[in-house]
Amino acid sequence: MMKYRLLILTAVMLLMFPPESAMAQDWPDGLEVMKHIDRNMVSENQVIESTMIVHGRRSSRTITSRGYMISDEKSFSEYLSPPREKGTKMLKLEDKLWIYSPSTNRVIQIAGHMLRQSVMGSDLSYEDFTEADELEEAYDCTVIGEEQVRDRPAYVVELIGKKDDLAYAKRKVWVDSERWVALREERFARSGKLLKTTDITEVFKVQDRWYPKHMIFKDVLKKGKGTEFIIDSIKFDQDIPEHLFTKAALRK
Repeated sequence: MMKYRLLILTAVMLLMFPPESAMAQDWPDGLEVMKHIDRNMVSENQVIESTMIVHGRRSSRTITSRGYMISDEKSFSEYLSPPREKGTKMLKLEDKLWIYSPSTNRVIQIAGHMLRQSVMGSDLSYEDFTEADELEEAYDCTVIGEEQVRDRPAYVVELIGKKDDLAYAKRKVWVDSERWVALREERFARSGKLLKTTDITEVFKVQDRWYPKHMIFKDVLKKGKGTEFIIDSIKFDQDIPEHLFTKAALRK
């Protein structure tokens, strides 16, 4: 009887004075957090020069490129080096993607199961490049905790997909709570299996926004040390000719 009374007393005390982890946290709304990220990442247009280092099982390859983007709906990129990839071009219009290969002088649309293929042997797929929706539109977002990531304060945000056709049904994002830039991300299949991770190891300020500079992508289903992606330069609100975003521009 005494044990039974102690259990009742403990339950009452927990209801009256819940442990700190169960108390209401002063966390922002998850949707607002992702809106902050989208404001940093999405612009009217941008021009990016970047370096991608693909770490294979035995060796690494370095690929440089220049990309032009209007919002998150149109992008045109061209590989500048090495010689084997130089002149390869990629055009994205909303959720459609085309690739031009100078070695074959052919334009190929990437669709269906081909979207899951690796880009230049990297840990990124074509599907990763065709995501058109802003995160706040594609996912229900909930802040589920706070952690330190590389000595930065971060909110942990869980994203659950609103649509069945998303590449990733669930995501978990660690967001710098002062700079509003992602510091780490995990992407999951509908089954809950972890598919990919992203670590943003360096950020920089461009005009009035914080932006990722050095990222490490890892397809956990592949062997290898992952793919580094480095933003060498980025410019916002540039005059970008509209003719770049046409299939005719791929052969020029």
